[in-house]
Amino acid sequence: MKNLDHWIGGVAVAPGSGTYFDDLNPVNDSVYARVAAGTAADVDRAVETADRAFRQHRDLPAAAREGWMVKAAEIMERDAALFSEVLIDEIGSPAAKAGFETRFAVSFLRAAAGVPRRVRGETIPSDTPGRFSMSLRQPVGVVAGITPFNVPLIKGIKQSAMALATGNAFVLLPSEAAPKVADLLAALWREAGVPDGLFNIVYGNGAEIGDALTGHPKVASITFTGSSRVGKHIAGIAARNLKKYTLELGGKSPLIVCADADLEKAVGAALFSIFMYQGQVCMGASRIYVEHPIFDAFAKAFAAATAKAKGGDLREPTTMLGPIISERQRDRVRRHIDDARTKGAAVLAGAEWNGNSCSATVLSGVTPEMTVFAEETFGPVTSLYPFDSLEEAIDLANDTEYGLSASIFTRDIDKALRFAQQAEAGMVHINAPTLHDEPHVPFGGTKASGFGREGTEADLEIMTEWKWVTVQTATAGHGGHGGH
Repeated sequence: MKNLDHWIGGVAVAPGSGTYFDDLNPVNDSVYARVAAGTAADVDRAVETADRAFRQHRDLPAAAREGWMVKAAEIMERDAALFSEVLIDEIGSPAAKAGFETRFAVSFLRAAAGVPRRVRGETIPSDTPGRFSMSLRQPVGVVAGITPFNVPLIKGIKQSAMALATGNAFVLLPSEAAPKVADLLAALWREAGVPDGLFNIVYGNGAEIGDALTGHPKVASITFTGSSRVGKHIAGIAARNLKKYTLELGGKSPLIVCADADLEKAVGAALFSIFMYQGQVCMGASRIYVEHPIFDAFAKAFAAATAKAKGGDLREPTTMLGPIISERQRDRVRRHIDDARTKGAAVLAGAEWNGNSCSATVLSGVTPEMTVFAEETFGPVTSLYPFDSLEEAIDLANDTEYGLSASIFTRDIDKALRFAQQAEAGMVHINAPTLHDEPHVPFGGTKASGFGREGTEADLEIMTEWKWVTVQTATAGHGGHGGH
């Protein structure tokens, strides 16, 4: 088995510690790869290399960066089967989810190809006669990216493509559960023509080396996807060191089903919203609120559909449920289900285990003293709750520390728009699942679900910084500080 070494300056670099850790296939916990265990010294080497590369290549024309994005999209499309295979074997993605993730990454690369020509400023009227005033957008320098295990290709591409497209250098710390995906990105960017040193990877345990990366003096901006707890910690580091940052964190996303909804569509959307990739999705609809008149009908139909959610061979196109990523996360799912059962919740479907996989689980009668009521399970578990009015549904939906995604099913446009305005979530979808993303939208959440937004437009805020420039002509006055 070939070891995965760090990728620094365009070459594989063995860990300074000389140690490696096991990357496990979650289907059976067999060793999938042996991976470099990074140290703070490895992080420092990667950041210093990135900083030198940035200074060497920061003035490359937009056409060059545009070319990298176009070429990378072509390569990924050519090698789509390889990317999907790694997603299946390394993180337990069912084939349908792996295919979606690869297609989205290709789409993002194509959208990012337009970014280099949009890194522009503007002319600004001046109060001083004869003064030409303008603003510039310039790259920040070294961007640090930390990606999760659940969508490592999407997040790896989002973070690195935007950093490179805007003229920065990038250092990636991928989830220790998805290093092989990151290794594919190194090969992708190199073949696409990105100069050595602009894209770097350090593998390892984020709890051990994450602070060395996010707190490094030469890291100017941080983009992180992961838990709210770690996100708050990173925000503290960024604030103390005056770094830009974007955080995409956890969720406890609500899906509202009104009495006038198309029941069949609502059931199908709810099924997809929580059980896609066995519920290991931050936007998962782990709280489903159903208006009283149709509660029983929805519960019956949803439980029946849930019972048909297929597990098994990940390469089978109809498989929806795969393994939970790790024993630690499996324990969390078990504890949430067992705690709810012990305290009186009813299991309408699922709550059965087959090896490392948990069947799609629907709970009813969940109350605030149950752990699953407020905490994110990050597994194939959702709870049904009745409501009597839209106002009550809005209050229930907002009664959480999270605010990532929300959706509502109704035929009444007034209800839909009222919910969209009042829902405390960064993203709201009407008559659609809670799971949505596109390359150019402002993706992200409020409250404990995040800070800032991702996307080809939104990322300009953390990937670039403004500079004000004036030119004094021969007729310029002497306005000094303009009144300050």
